[in-house]
Amino acid sequence: MKLNKQGLADIEQWKAGGYALPEFDREKVADRTKENPFWVHFGAGNIFRAFQANVVQNLLNQGILDRGLVVAEGFDYEIVEKMNRPHDDYSILVTLKADGTIEKKVVGSVVESLTLDSDNGTDFQRLKEIFRKDSLQMASFTITEKGYSLVTGKGELIPDVEEDFRKGPEKPGSYIGKVAALLYTRFEAGEKPIAMVSMDNCSHNGDKLYDAVHTFAKKWAGNQLVDPGFESYVNSDRVTFPWSMIDKITPRPDASVEEILKNDGVEGLEPVITGKNTYVAPFVNAEECEYLVIEDAFPNGRPELEKGGVMFTSREIVDKVEKMKVCTCLNPLHTALAIFGCLLGYEKISEEMKDGELKKLVEAIGYEEGLPVVINPGILNPKEFIDTVLKVRIPNPFMPDTPQRIATDTSQKLAIRFGETIKAYQASSELEVKSLKRIPLVFAGWLRYLTGLDDEGNEFRLSPDPLLDAVTPYVADLKLGDKADIGRLKPLLENAGIFGVNLYDVEMAETVVGYLNEMLSGPGAVRAALKKYV
Repeated sequence: MKLNKQGLADIEQWKAGGYALPEFDREKVADRTKENPFWVHFGAGNIFRAFQANVVQNLLNQGILDRGLVVAEGFDYEIVEKMNRPHDDYSILVTLKADGTIEKKVVGSVVESLTLDSDNGTDFQRLKEIFRKDSLQMASFTITEKGYSLVTGKGELIPDVEEDFRKGPEKPGSYIGKVAALLYTRFEAGEKPIAMVSMDNCSHNGDKLYDAVHTFAKKWAGNQLVDPGFESYVNSDRVTFPWSMIDKITPRPDASVEEILKNDGVEGLEPVITGKNTYVAPFVNAEECEYLVIEDAFPNGRPELEKGGVMFTSREIVDKVEKMKVCTCLNPLHTALAIFGCLLGYEKISEEMKDGELKKLVEAIGYEEGLPVVINPGILNPKEFIDTVLKVRIPNPFMPDTPQRIATDTSQKLAIRFGETIKAYQASSELEVKSLKRIPLVFAGWLRYLTGLDDEGNEFRLSPDPLLDAVTPYVADLKLGDKADIGRLKPLLENAGIFGVNLYDVEMAETVVGYLNEMLSGPGAVRAALKKYV
């Protein structure tokens, strides 16, 4: 059983293994897509393969759609070269349910994969061809929050971006430079309408994409490298940058899932670790729960994705849903578990929910500290959302997610995941910031995490984070038994870019350092602090 066009010709063998297969004529779908593409997606990672590609597959199966997806990878070209193309753009989606059952599906809705590489003339020209098409309704993105940044962690222009500003759209090297060049192609083809839809898990994601693309348009126009009308086009109602909220856990491909597929007789499942250290396999494992809420702003029309479970609404409601999830009902809970999971030696997020103190910690952060300041968006109920998170999603033993993965880029997450709640308490006439006890405990836990010493004093590897070099020096010399100097930590504690607020201004700095020193007092001190404060 090989995952490619030839191997899937033996339909009965796959069905006997319990695999749901595409129920549409893929060749006809591919031909129609090539001629009139409607959706190109940037970012060929797990979330796309498990979510957007599956939604399109379901709608193709139902006959609601008659064209498939084009995917472009702009960060790690090896994903396309070593995974998509050898498998003829097929992938296997394994849905791991909390009741212990699994569903296996061969997803074939992606009918073309390309590298977003201006040095690859064939692929880049094909993308330009797609962007010239009247039929193209949207370009969507799952490139992570870092993908929209034009500057380094130190605030300096990324070298590729700086060079692209000077050279223009002919052969850009930066990610957003290449995207802006494709949009310029659409402008030159007649200022054709399109929705540029960020589907990344970050606040006001559409604005992040707009800011990056608009910066390129402005720089290029100012340097007389493009038609001056391009900037106006990006700012017009012919190009929209809708906000969205996405939620689906799609961890790194798990060895136990690979073993299940191997036992079914599927061949060639070995994962590929690319030169950029991306871990990708022919299958993706994911939870059953999924949410995608999108601002309904599509100047060239849109597919009927609501029939596949996608929710379309106003920007105001997307904002409420996003804040509900990111600031209260899921992301802060995940971050708290990630930080303390690393300190306490856990290797699975699900296992942490069997830990009495950690379970109480996230319940308190969600229900007691966060829920009082959540605005109900109407289309999703916050209390029910947290219930599902804490009772179904995170405890799911078949979801092989790790605190080490979730701890990635924590410096970029604290401000939105906790800082917004603190601000809401500041603004409330009924609530007081000083009543918050667990959020400062998480901040202290992060500082304790940055020492790279677990609760027994053993060294562990910190997860990747763009600010590690900037923040670890504040705690680098601390060992168990030491006390942190609040004066030395002051520049970090007053950094509102990290915490969302200046911790001195909200009178939380001393509390955080007090917690930190308790957690530094010796082996087992992190556990002792959790027992004491949750």
